[in-house]
Parts: sequence; C-alpha cells; structure tokens
Amino acid sequence: MRAPRHPRIWFEILLIAVSYWTYSLIRNAVPEQKTEALRNADWIWRAEQSLGIAVEKSVNHAVDSVTWLIVGMNYYYATLHFIVTIGVLVWLYRWHPGRYAATRLVLFSTTGIALLGYYLYPLAPPRLMTSENFIDTVLVHHTWGSMASGDLKNMSNQYAAMPSMHIGWSLWCGLTIYALAKAPWAKILGFLYPAATLVVIVATANHFWLDAVGGMVCLAFGYTLAYVWYGGVPHRLPRHVAAVPHAP
Repeated sequence: MRAPRHPRIWFEILLIAVSYWTYSLIRNAVPEQKTEALRNADWIWRAEQSLGIAVEKSVNHAVDSVTWLIVGMNYYYATLHFIVTIGVLVWLYRWHPGRYAATRLVLFSTTGIALLGYYLYPLAPPRLMTSENFIDTVLVHHTWGSMASGDLKNMSNQYAAMPSMHIGWSLWCGLTIYALAKAPWAKILGFLYPAATLVVIVATANHFWLDAVGGMVCLAFGYTLAYVWYGGVPHRLPRHVAAVPHAP
C-alpha cells in the first residue's frame, strides 16, 4: 500500500493543466477515421435496436422540440463537464487531503484508458450519422454546446465518442460526492448529476447509450487501479494525511 501524501497546490495545478493538455493533444491527434467511425456507429445503432434500447433518436427529437430545454442542455454539455470536475477536485484538496491523491488517480487513470478507446475504436456520434435523422442541436439552435460542432469542430476529433468521458467524469464526481458528503441534499445532487449527464449526452445526440457504458468501464478500471495502489477504495482512506514524525 502506498501511503497518501499531502497534496501541494502548485504541483496539483501544474499536474492538472499538463495532464489535460496532454489528454487533449493525444485525443485530437488520433486519426479521424471517418469511414470506420461511421461504420462503427451503424453497428452500435443496430446492436441497440436488437437489444430494444435504441431510444436515442426519440429522446433527441422530443427534447429538441422544447427550445429552452435543449439550449440549456447544449450549454450543460459544454460547461459542467469541466466546472463540476474541477470543483470536486478543489473540494477534495481542501476538505479531504488524505483521499485526494487516490481519488485523483481514479480520474486520471480513467481518462488515460479512454484514450485507448479513441484510438482503437473510432466512433461517430449519432448527430453525424448519415443514414439516420438525428438532430445536431448545437447547429440547429446556434449554441456552442459542443467542441465538435459549428466553428469549433476543427479543434476536436469528432470521431472519438467511445467511451464517453462526460459519463466517466460525471460518475466520478457523483460517486465521490455521494460517498464523502455529509449533507443529504449534497448526496442527492451527487446521485442526480451523472443521471442528468446521461440524459444530456443522448438528447444532444453526442453519444449512444453504449458510449456511457464504455465510460463506466473506464471508471471501473480507474477505481481498480487506485485500490491496488493505495490498498483500499479512496473514500475509505483516512480523511487527513498522517503527520510524518520528525527525526530526533
């Protein structure tokens, strides 16, 4: 078991910034294999239809008919993914320093393993499928709810939909809040956040349900690695880092 160390603010800010920059660089450097990505999307869609869970198009069209709701979801998709995740990291750093490193390891390893998915399994989001009538809600409503639509589309790999890190990160946030928060309302919010995110990624046609499953599998890998590295699940580690005795 590796003993958690007290996090240092300057190191954490640098680590998070460099890690996200590296993640974005690698993710966007993956070749945009459009033909294969669209073929995989068709396969995913047919698989969901055979399983009776292909409801993405119905949800997409139903929510798109309510302008204020879909516009709100577009902005939700664009912003909360980062704001809530950073907020939880800050909360952990301030109030749960003994659990911070292990929980951060879960997030980072989850994100790292997702890069393999982007490279090995290029997948087009539903809104880019040429054979189906999905609505790209960002283009239709002229919002900036996705880095893969409109004027920002050239800044992001559009065919890296599997796994969904919106689900991986939001579920990480939700589980962390639910496990560590004391207030019942905070626990409820922790439960609702990933559930709401799941509805948003489907309603905006940015992901299939199965992309969410991929995000959950990546998160499970992250928790497993943290368990092996620290000898326990993050929320059961001591809240504070044990003081190091000074030599006489």
